[in-house]
Amino acid sequence: MTGPGALRADARRNRERVLAAARAVFAEHGIDASMATVARRAGVGVATLYRRFPTRDALVRAAFARQMETCAGALTEAMADPDPWRGFERLVETVCALQREEKGFPAAFLAAFPDSAGAHLRVREQAERDVVALIRRAQAAGALRADFHPSDLVMALMSHCALVAALPHDHVASRRLMAYLLQSFRAGPAQAPLPRPASLSLRDLPITAAHPGERRTAPS
Repeated sequence: MTGPGALRADARRNRERVLAAARAVFAEHGIDASMATVARRAGVGVATLYRRFPTRDALVRAAFARQMETCAGALTEAMADPDPWRGFERLVETVCALQREEKGFPAAFLAAFPDSAGAHLRVREQAERDVVALIRRAQAAGALRADFHPSDLVMALMSHCALVAALPHDHVASRRLMAYLLQSFRAGPAQAPLPRPASLSLRDLPITAAHPGERRTAPS
């Protein structure tokens, strides 16, 4: 078959092959892997790769677009759920499932929420506001322990991400840790006070999880 339709189908297949190669390379070598490495894995020339994705940021966003949309959708659904604990629980479960599914996703999350100003910064800040609002609603409903802090969620996701990195095929361990964490977050009688919360925000999650040696501290 020849013609415009066939060419478009070939282009879609080639694009998906490049994106699959990018996800594999980012999972193996981190988000800073070279574009040349991605091109070699995909079996295309570097110039071809750059024509389709002019920057690494564009490639990362395209490679993990579905995961990003799933994460954003989970937060939207959690905010809309009349039961704030159920919304919070499902949000945690969704993000943990994404961490299990794609080893490169935590580093891609950094590309979605950069420190630079602009539209992406506004997206990150809105996500942080929504998470805080969800936490406050769950606490007001008496479902989430009163001393839970937003940074505790980041810390929990870091812990889960480290487990997934160490045991990438052990989904049983992942689900058990997630269940332990969620149970510990529930409000209950006679809870001992926790130490003060850590200085963590969403921007700390991916780089710490993907590159333990590159520690950044969020402003307190």
